[in-house]
Amino acid sequence: MEINWNPIVFHLGNFEIRWYGVFVVLAVITVIGMALLEAKRRNFSRDTIWDVALWGVIGGILGARLLHVIDKWDYYMQHPDQLLNFAGLAIWGAVLGALVAIIVYTQVKKISFWELGDIVAPGAILGQAVGRVGCLINGCCFGLTCDLPIAVFYQHPDSYAPHGIPLYPTQVFHLIWNVAGFVLLWLLRKKMKPQGALFLLWLIFFSVGDFVIHFYREGDIFMFNLQQAQVVDIAVVTVAAVLWIWRVIASRKPAPAVESNTTGQNPAGSA
Repeated sequence: MEINWNPIVFHLGNFEIRWYGVFVVLAVITVIGMALLEAKRRNFSRDTIWDVALWGVIGGILGARLLHVIDKWDYYMQHPDQLLNFAGLAIWGAVLGALVAIIVYTQVKKISFWELGDIVAPGAILGQAVGRVGCLINGCCFGLTCDLPIAVFYQHPDSYAPHGIPLYPTQVFHLIWNVAGFVLLWLLRKKMKPQGALFLLWLIFFSVGDFVIHFYREGDIFMFNLQQAQVVDIAVVTVAAVLWIWRVIASRKPAPAVESNTTGQNPAGSA
């Protein structure tokens, strides 16, 4: 399949608006919209969702940029003037940065992080799918060379992907995996127990797919012959699985017994 779509929507002087940025905004709108819908079903404060959205967006952007810079450290040490241009973002940085911001928010406001996580999870993975449409147009997150009929060819000179070379459509792989994850989480959202299980399932499901797809993506080796995102995937799956087991065990502990009145007297003092 040939992709010759101009990834730039328009220019404002030297500043350019790319379709990638448009779809990132649409992804954020998707996450917030789905969270509001689920909050209404659960009788959860929708004002809280708006507050969390602000914290999550700020944390997500900072985290996405930070992880990208770490991943491309050698480049940015040679081009320090590019550190603050936000041209590159890492999806795991966005997820982890948003999570840190939301954890801080829930601690300050004394609300349940696990309940909030379950509310956000279905919309979060759907938002990730929306964002991958921008990746496909932009040519970022492109795959290795591919000799199969599913290969994509980028032709537009402003695309970030190599031009005229058959590549694995890894952006499409991510999109399909995330849509499948949304369907799974949406169907299970009323059944998953204990609180927080849906949120942890999102992390595990997304990480497994991301780990596999990165074997077909262009990227630098980080450690253990794996890319940075794959190392993060392993860490997230491990932590999420442990937390899930801990949540299940904690939910099955019997409630503390209420102390009985051994004197046989009426606690109200009447005969």
